[in-house]
Amino acid sequence: MRSVRKSTPYLIFIALCGVCLGMLLWLHPALSARHHQDVLEVKRRLVLELRLTDLCLFTEARYTRHLSQADLHSAFQDHPLALEHFPSGSMVRPPVSLWMRQ
Repeated sequence: MRSVRKSTPYLIFIALCGVCLGMLLWLHPALSARHHQDVLEVKRRLVLELRLTDLCLFTEARYTRHLSQADLHSAFQDHPLALEHFPSGSMVRPPVSLWMRQ
């Protein structure tokens, strides 16, 4: 009678775990799609009811939370050479009126 190598049951276990994970990754979206569609519809109605217009892109600094409502006198905006303390400030361009002046 032949003995089974120690790696064979381990590889079978790993393969079965991979198959189970693959099945869960395929099955979960199919089962939860209806719930997510219902949640999206509730959020759409809320946006329409509250008349929300702008999206909050960044959360860390006051002047980058709501780009149409920038506070020109907020902290770290005291002068043009002030160091940027928040990463989102380096991703937001200055207003067109500032960089298009002649």
